[in-house]
Amino acid sequence: MTSPECSNNRNGNLLARRMTEQTDEEIAAKVQRGDTDIFGVLVGRYESKIMRYANKFLYAYQDREDAVQEVFIKAYQNIQSFRTHDRFSPWIYRIAHNTFLNVVRKQSREKVHLFSTDQLFALQIKDQSVEERHEQKQEREILDLCLDKLDVKYREVLVLYYFEEKDYEEIADILQIPKATVGVRLARGRKRMKTIYQSIQTV
Repeated sequence: MTSPECSNNRNGNLLARRMTEQTDEEIAAKVQRGDTDIFGVLVGRYESKIMRYANKFLYAYQDREDAVQEVFIKAYQNIQSFRTHDRFSPWIYRIAHNTFLNVVRKQSREKVHLFSTDQLFALQIKDQSVEERHEQKQEREILDLCLDKLDVKYREVLVLYYFEEKDYEEIADILQIPKATVGVRLARGRKRMKTIYQSIQTV
């Protein structure tokens, strides 16, 4: 005869496996229907990612952990606004982006421009070559050294691309800017980053 304790353990393990097999969108839909306890599954999946994003975006700011906690509070409070036929990842990154921008604005260390001329000079997006992809590791290392000297609008897109490994379409969705503008900001950000790096090397 199976003991109640063993049965409960099996049921718990089965539930855990089912949760890992479900997509973010499926779990979010369940939270919307009232199963709020499983929101913790989404927190578990994204907490380290959003913390990494915060560490790069808000590298020079205090209270990064508070900002990350605020991201998940906002996500929980606004879960009904999430459209489950969309992807969950860009949605929560968009909340993180807006939350981190508010931190920058409140601490008044940097200027944050809502409109950018980058949108006026949008380039056509092309797929990256294998050689360009191979350069990413080196550029990621250079970016780490230059974060504090990059404008917010360039830093955010570079961090999302290099550290969060988001593609152009995802970045456009997160930042709510045209996909072509992402390309412009990446190109300009890379150019600025390499100029900063060269000046550091000559000191």
